Amino acid sequence: MPEYPEIFNRAREMQQVLPGRSIQSITVLQEKCLNLPEADFNSKVTGQTFTRIHSNGKWILAELTQGTLLLNLGMGGEVFFHYKDEPLPEKKRIILQLEGEDRLSINFWWFGYFHYVPEGRLHKHSMVSILGPDVMQISSDDFTRLVSGSKQRIKTLLLDQKRLAGIGNYYIHDIFFKAGIHPLTPAHNLSAAQIGTLYTRMRAELQSSVDKGGADYEYNLWGGKGSYASDQLLVGYKEGRPCPVCQTEIIKIATGSTASYICPSCQPIL
Repeated sequence: MPEYPEIFNRAREMQQVLPGRSIQSITVLQEKCLNLPEADFNSKVTGQTFTRIHSNGKWILAELTQGTLLLNLGMGGEVFFHYKDEPLPEKKRIILQLEGEDRLSINFWWFGYFHYVPEGRLHKHSMVSILGPDVMQISSDDFTRLVSGSKQRIKTLLLDQKRLAGIGNYYIHDIFFKAGIHPLTPAHNLSAAQIGTLYTRMRAELQSSVDKGGADYEYNLWGGKGSYASDQLLVGYKEGRPCPVCQTEIIKIATGSTASYICPSCQPIL
């Protein structure tokens, strides 16, 4: 599932090529990803021009002259930009024909969302309006208040998109390991120093992936891959291997609806 680094990079890439381009037509091959009937969606979006593209957590927000397109890749997918002479990929769910004959294709591996929201109505969108602050935009003070005021287990809290938007179950294992925190620790049990370390490690881990173009199993807008490889993870998905710090065997544990990879020595539960 793409997380903050991948979504941030896709939005930044789209910002390079889409502003000022109008949408000439839309081909929908998976209507269930829309929030409107296909005919209504087409009539409202066709002819509009992109003005700004940015991200919030796991959502890409493509602002138009009147309203916003909202894209969430769900469990995974691709967004590709195609110059007019380039063939489209075999797998696609949405095709936007752009002014100048270039195209944008969107594919979902399993499910995803491509929604249109009229101008001034984002606060009414049932999925975007409830998002917590973006993981890389939240201040240290606000993060401290979020964590110290919660009785949830810290991993449950950080994965809750209503509390903090952008983190999933890929980067979080190394974030906790580098902060020396057990994922099942009740959030309010963490000291101010531990919360500060967690905040710093979280930002550093995500920024490292952003700088490398995201995970190496994700594609950028032009078909290139990110360079943040799984072998760069220290404990994530490394069950049975020695901890890189103390050589204790890394174990896999159940953490609610997800699994976590930890060093039981370096990450004692509080």
